[in-house]
Amino acid sequence: MTSRLPATSPAASTWQAELHLAFTRQGARSVLSQNRHRGPLRVQKALYPEGDAVCQALLLHPPSGIAGGDHLSIDIAVDRDSHAQITTPGAGKWYRSGGAEASQTVRLEVGPGATLEWLPQEAIVFDGAIARMDSRITLAADARYLGWDILCLGRTAAGERFANGHFSLFCRVDRAGQPIWLERGAFAGNDGMFASPAGWAGTTVCGTLLCSFPELPQQATALLEALRAVTPADGARHGITAPPGLLIARYLGDNSEAARQWFAELWKILRPACCGRPAVLPRIWNT
Repeated sequence: MTSRLPATSPAASTWQAELHLAFTRQGARSVLSQNRHRGPLRVQKALYPEGDAVCQALLLHPPSGIAGGDHLSIDIAVDRDSHAQITTPGAGKWYRSGGAEASQTVRLEVGPGATLEWLPQEAIVFDGAIARMDSRITLAADARYLGWDILCLGRTAAGERFANGHFSLFCRVDRAGQPIWLERGAFAGNDGMFASPAGWAGTTVCGTLLCSFPELPQQATALLEALRAVTPADGARHGITAPPGLLIARYLGDNSEAARQWFAELWKILRPACCGRPAVLPRIWNT
């Protein structure tokens, strides 16, 4: 079902956008059974580059950037035994604000026996942005999740640094009603932590990959050995750990492409273990 949510009356210069997706299993096929949107946030159609078992969706934000006062809400439910893969056709952008805060709220719910791959391309934070990102991932006891987020501060290719503005982040992952990951952070333009070895250490790009699946405790040792043999092409700082119930990879450097390529190499190792499928790269990443 594809439908448009009722319109609201936001300020003329801002976007209030919502997207609600649901994936269900019908026989051997994972289908996009619900696709409701309001404002400039949508999925055009379901794709099946690997056959019926995996439903791929490209998340589109036609304005291509989020400005002050814009608020985006993304809710995705992956129902019992279905498999969804979500990615984006290009980098997200957080524009300079005139004073109003922008926000993006992501809610991902993965049901019993279901699998979700959340693989967006990087988000670029312009100098002067005032923004908030909130992500909450809810997993059933036997659900499978593999996802990442990459954040770039400033348009470094143009010599821009994040010298003004404010950005806050929140991420929580629950499995079977219990938290297995909780992270909160915030920074302002020219924050002292940008230069501190305990913070960004003078870098401009950070990334986090999270993976969780029922068999992870038994496979963690072998997976860590294989994953740690792969390093970012730019030699950036990085680390891979496996606290109870979760595997985490971190990137800290200056090259968003190197971060994404490193995560993709890790994904090639993790996907067969987590999702039970070979690593087939989404074609959109090559465009």
